[in-house]
Amino acid sequence: MKEQYHRWHSPNLNMDMEMLVFGDRGYPVLLFPTTLGAYYQNKEHGLIDSVRWFIDEGLVKIYCPATIDGLTWYDKGIHPADRARRYSWYDKMLLDELVPWAMHETGVGKVAVAGCSFGGYHAANFAFKHPEQVGHLFSMGGAFDIKMFTDGYYDDNVFYNNPVDYLPGSDNWALWQMNIILGTSDWDICKEYNLTLSRVLNNKNINHWLDIRPDGKHDWPIWREMFPHYLSTIK
Repeated sequence: MKEQYHRWHSPNLNMDMEMLVFGDRGYPVLLFPTTLGAYYQNKEHGLIDSVRWFIDEGLVKIYCPATIDGLTWYDKGIHPADRARRYSWYDKMLLDELVPWAMHETGVGKVAVAGCSFGGYHAANFAFKHPEQVGHLFSMGGAFDIKMFTDGYYDDNVFYNNPVDYLPGSDNWALWQMNIILGTSDWDICKEYNLTLSRVLNNKNINHWLDIRPDGKHDWPIWREMFPHYLSTIK
């Protein structure tokens, strides 16, 4: 399995970013880490190994970028407006820098986005904000209401990075073309967030799969089961 390390200076964030990339061809998949996780977290916890067959067969090329959780939603030392503003810069980095990079390398016109736990938020928010760029969304144990991090503060940057708020009013045609899977489990601490998001999607007649696994917890073993299953739905 081919593995590459990349470090580049992001003009949108004015800081260096790091990323691991697995594979040399196939559908591009942006895979985000969990809360405050490093760019190598998904490798360390076996999520990459769980889909090694897809990578070795050239079906997918997986991009594991760093996040800036500690400088955005989890930075309690700055005002919530600054947390939201910084996250909007991160979203712009994904849109302007990473997605075009992945599309150019693979020759594919859309990307898949995926993540576990808070990585599921990153994936869902990008997919629902920019559905023209995303063919597949795979969230595993995600939570989708960012207001828990804003201490009651609310502005446009909060709104447009909070899927359960902006999605009901979105009429972007590409939402109805996306393959959406919301993975959760009976004992997942984020199960209710998935039920809520599923209701939002149902109200808009957006097709999706709410995958509730029996007996699973909010942890890596169930996510390692989910991820290869979800990748198998990429056409």
